[in-house]
Amino acid sequence: MPPGKKLWGGRFVSATAGSVEAFTASIDVDARLYRHDIAGSIAHARMLARQRIIAPREARRIVAGLEAIRDEIDEGKFRFSAADEDIHMNIERRLIERIGRVGEKLHTARSRNDQVALDLRLYLRDEVKAIIVAVDGLKRELARTAKRHIDVVMPGYTHLQRAQPVLFSHHLLAYADMLERDTERMRDCLKRMDVLPLGSGALAGTTLPIDRRYVARLLGFARVSKNSLDSVADRDFAIEFIAAAAILFVHLSRLAEEWVLWSSTEFGFIELPDRYCTGSSMMPQKKNPGVPELVRGKAGRVFGHLQALLTIMKGLPLAYNRDLQEDKRPLFDTVDTVKASLEVMRELAAGVKVRKQRMTEAAADGFMNATDLADYLVEHGVPFRSAHGIVGRIVRSCVERGVKIEDLPLGELKRFSPKIEKDVYAYLTADAGVGRRRSEGGTAPVNVRRRLKELGV
Repeated sequence: MPPGKKLWGGRFVSATAGSVEAFTASIDVDARLYRHDIAGSIAHARMLARQRIIAPREARRIVAGLEAIRDEIDEGKFRFSAADEDIHMNIERRLIERIGRVGEKLHTARSRNDQVALDLRLYLRDEVKAIIVAVDGLKRELARTAKRHIDVVMPGYTHLQRAQPVLFSHHLLAYADMLERDTERMRDCLKRMDVLPLGSGALAGTTLPIDRRYVARLLGFARVSKNSLDSVADRDFAIEFIAAAAILFVHLSRLAEEWVLWSSTEFGFIELPDRYCTGSSMMPQKKNPGVPELVRGKAGRVFGHLQALLTIMKGLPLAYNRDLQEDKRPLFDTVDTVKASLEVMRELAAGVKVRKQRMTEAAADGFMNATDLADYLVEHGVPFRSAHGIVGRIVRSCVERGVKIEDLPLGELKRFSPKIEKDVYAYLTADAGVGRRRSEGGTAPVNVRRRLKELGV
């Protein structure tokens, strides 16, 4: 094939305009698919030989040529060309250069349409497996941090107002549960990704006697796609992955936000390691939580990628359309953003410094033992709604006088309810309140230790 002549250019008289070559080329984006493209091509060549569509010796030459090209790219010796548009054509062009016209037989019984659908599934399958490992790494680091500080009590919040005391470890393990769901979603995504599209051709299959199930076995796919039109036009698996990544980023962003809040002077619950913070170009005293702020910001980026891919797909008639070339930037950037953010959040979780005294002081303030007093009354036969009203009046009285519930003498408490006895004071400490919340999933230390054991830390 002469240099500059398109591998698909037989029908055309004039050369492609330079502006069109620049506009349509994707090699700057999809070059990262080279290993998956070569793996798919090797499996395809072996199947063609097995089915006697090409000779075994031809398949061996093709496979050897592809392996050599893979080495060239690994070593940085491969020269990518925008004129060849994408990774598929770049590799095929180089294969023909290396082994001659035998290389032209590789594309028998396939199209770039089913080829790119295969490459994306192979690529994303590998990346999702790596992301699952990274999610588990962050989950385990949070669990280890929780175990180191299992006895620290902090305020629990609703509406960002102090509500009830909880264990700091229990709070961290809430994110472990979120990450566990993220892992489940990623694993579920893998099931629908694990389908071989190769063999669908451009849209209608092929007249040649290929064996798709053999290719599926070579590439480790569980199933073969059932409809050639759907196979080449389907990007559900990519949308589903980015949707799962977007939910993961909701969780990462919420955790990042709490670390930003907790490390502020106003909260003072934690201190982030210096090496994960940034300073101010003007104010020398500043220590800014730059890393969690960036993670919080990158959530919007991933959400945008989900919207982009949904928009690309929403109006496409079957089967393949060139619009699908635009699926790779949002997909690849989502993968990169997720992996980088998980790693840096794991490192932060390992290095965070917990200020126990500040948390303990905060947990003892703000009438967070009010619910415990209501529960005390319930245990002494008072209906909950009545107990709620009694404690509300006690709190109002304390606010007016600037005292805490536990500071009131017994006689004064009994004015609000004769059911209150001297044993009430044992109910009103933060530690006691936390320890009694033993209902399944509650914040009691016994529950937290059980959950940590389940998590293997």
